[in-house]
Amino acid sequence: MNKSYLRCGPFFTVPFLVIKAMALAEEQPANDKKSSAPVISSTPRQTSTEHDGQHDFDFEIGTWKTHLWRLVDPLTGSTKWVEYEGTSVVRKIWNGRANLVELEADGPTGHIEGLNLRLYNPQSRQWSLNFANSRGGTLSPPTIGEFKNGRGAFFSQETLHDRAILVRFVILDVTPDSCRFEQAFSDDGGKTWEVNWIAIDTRMKDETDKAH
Repeated sequence: MNKSYLRCGPFFTVPFLVIKAMALAEEQPANDKKSSAPVISSTPRQTSTEHDGQHDFDFEIGTWKTHLWRLVDPLTGSTKWVEYEGTSVVRKIWNGRANLVELEADGPTGHIEGLNLRLYNPQSRQWSLNFANSRGGTLSPPTIGEFKNGRGAFFSQETLHDRAILVRFVILDVTPDSCRFEQAFSDDGGKTWEVNWIAIDTRMKDETDKAH
C-alpha cells in the first residue's frame, strides 16, 4: 500500500502511460520481481466479455482478519519484509456502487490505520480505488480498473523519491471466505513490477453481518 493509499476525486482519464502499463501487465505476468518471503502470485491472462461490475465487491462486505506483508523501501533492491496482523471492515454504500474499507493492523514497526473508498463509474464500467492512511490524512490519486474472470486489476501513475512510477493493485484468489491483495510498483513503464504489499484476508464468520 503506497503511502499514497489514494486521493479522492471523480473519475479521471487514465494517462496513456498507465493504459500501456495495463496491457503490459496482462501480457507479461512473469516479469514480477521476486523477493524473499512471502510467495508472490502470477495469474495468466484470460479473456472475458464486458459486464456490469457494480456488484464486483459484494463478496467482500463484512469483517475480515488480515495478515499482511510490507516491503521496506520498495524499488531500492530491498528484500526486507515486515508483517502485520489486523482486521478490515467493508461496508456497502449506494446499493453496491461504492464501498468503504476500514483497516487496522499492528506489527513490529507500529500501527496502521487505512481507508479505501471504492467508487463505481457506470459509464466506463470501471472502479476507482481511493486510499488514505491516518498519518497522511489525505486521499492519494485513484487507482482505476476492473474485474475480469474474478481478478481485479487497478492502475495509477504516482511519484516515489521524486521519480514517476506506475502502481498496480490486484485482487485475486477470491472465495466466499478469503481473498488476496497485492500492490506493485514499476519504474520502467510497466515492463517489470516489484510487489511491495501483500494482504491475505479471511472472513470472520461471527462478524459477517455487522458490516451490512
